[in-house]
Amino acid sequence: MASFFRGLDKIAIADAKLQDDYHTSRRLRLQTLVRLRWLAVGGQTATVMIVAFWLKFPMPLLACCVLIACLAWINFFLTLRYPPTHRLEPAAAFALLGLDLLQLCGLLLITGGLANPFSALVCVPVIISFASQPIRYSMVLIVLAMICITGLAFSPFPLPWYGGIEVNVHSVMQLGVWCSIASTMAFAAFYAYRVSMEASQLADALAATELVLQREKHLSQLDGLAAAAAHELGTPLATISVVAKEMERELKEDDRFREDVALLRSQSERCRDILRRLTTLSAEDEAHMRRLTLSSMMEEVIAPHREFGIKLELIEKSPRAGEPVLNRNAGIMYGLGNLVENAVDYARKKVTVTVEYGPDTLIIIIEDDGNGYAPDILTRIGEPYVTTRQRDDTAGGLGLGLFIAKTLLERSGAAISFGNRDPETPGARIRVEWPRVLIDSNSTK
Repeated sequence: MASFFRGLDKIAIADAKLQDDYHTSRRLRLQTLVRLRWLAVGGQTATVMIVAFWLKFPMPLLACCVLIACLAWINFFLTLRYPPTHRLEPAAAFALLGLDLLQLCGLLLITGGLANPFSALVCVPVIISFASQPIRYSMVLIVLAMICITGLAFSPFPLPWYGGIEVNVHSVMQLGVWCSIASTMAFAAFYAYRVSMEASQLADALAATELVLQREKHLSQLDGLAAAAAHELGTPLATISVVAKEMERELKEDDRFREDVALLRSQSERCRDILRRLTTLSAEDEAHMRRLTLSSMMEEVIAPHREFGIKLELIEKSPRAGEPVLNRNAGIMYGLGNLVENAVDYARKKVTVTVEYGPDTLIIIIEDDGNGYAPDILTRIGEPYVTTRQRDDTAGGLGLGLFIAKTLLERSGAAISFGNRDPETPGARIRVEWPRVLIDSNSTK
């Protein structure tokens, strides 16, 4: 019995761990920023040393070294204070990136401002923020960066140059440099944000897909856990039954306990019968439940969606004799069920599911009589969070669920295409096709 509850605990722990990993993985790791900062410290130090001692340009060397040392000291403190696996909350990441931005701008301010050829590096903290942090923090950081580069345009400190020669940058040139940095920052930040957002959406959707699969597998594992519980309960129930028989024999003449002992024995026998049937079901029907015919699978997929006022018609174009026999696959069952549910949500009166197979392929076509897919999103169907399908009522959304279905079916080897029916017959059509050798357990692989 203990193994049964341990199995249930493992299921709950696995679900919780998957959700915790999903949320935690969205935060930026401190070690990533620490390594980038050490790279910045090394680059700034090398640049200052080359300018001061190799090119021999006059510059405020002490002030530059103090700024670089401050960055290095903070980095060293963070390395000692936190473990390498520590992940930053958005506010903490914003504070560190803002500090990096201010340190770099301070270094640029005393070395020529926007005339310094390294002034474009102001974009780096902003790009990192837009690629990894929530948009509200990133917008504050880019505003701070714009203020900083505006201040750099009015730097009173000259650009380090050859002795006796002063580099004067015309105000129009200063404006050009400011516009160049600002536009580069804005474009790169927007590009990084879009790429990061799409990657995050894909990762979120895949995490949801994995969670769905995990739970489907856990449900199928309950049969095995029930069999284990039946096996472990058999011994103590047998002992109870033996003791009940002995008590019945000893107390059969005692009217006070005869009925109670008989009831105890009958109930123990009933428990043993239940466990015997449970064990027999697991032993005899496990192989049968693991494999099912194509027609049985389609009925199992369609059955939960018949009670919503929409007519569901299953058309089998191929004879049942010689039909494919499939291994029960939670991903295929869930994916097809999701597609059928989506068709029912958007249909007016009828959904048609057509099944056809040949020697080499298995094809399932799901059609509804709704408005179909809007032309502008037809090429994006199956992406996460696409929710702009036309509908007549308050049917459920189209997006993450369809993405999960598409992902699960493609993992099984299916090719999926989305489209609309003929102009004379409005509605959407989804075609799912497998090579038969991948899905038929009777095929020779």
